[in-house]
Amino acid sequence: MDDETILSRVSALVEREHRLRTARGSGALDEAAEHEELQAVEVELDQCWDLLRQRRAKQEFDADPGEAASRSAAVVEHYQQ
Repeated sequence: MDDETILSRVSALVEREHRLRTARGSGALDEAAEHEELQAVEVELDQCWDLLRQRRAKQEFDADPGEAASRSAAVVEHYQQ
């Protein structure tokens, strides 16, 4: 997956997040469903950003960015900020 593909996926996920919040605000989605779906979106966003950071770090140090790999939700969700 190249940088443009990752960024396109990020944009789609952000749009999904906005649609979920709008649906919740209009009453079309209950709080539990919104929470569950938002959590899944946030995890995937974290994975995308992590993959993009890996790719950019590899490029910066003259390594092959194609060697970067998506990490599991368990890994990216336990990073310390």
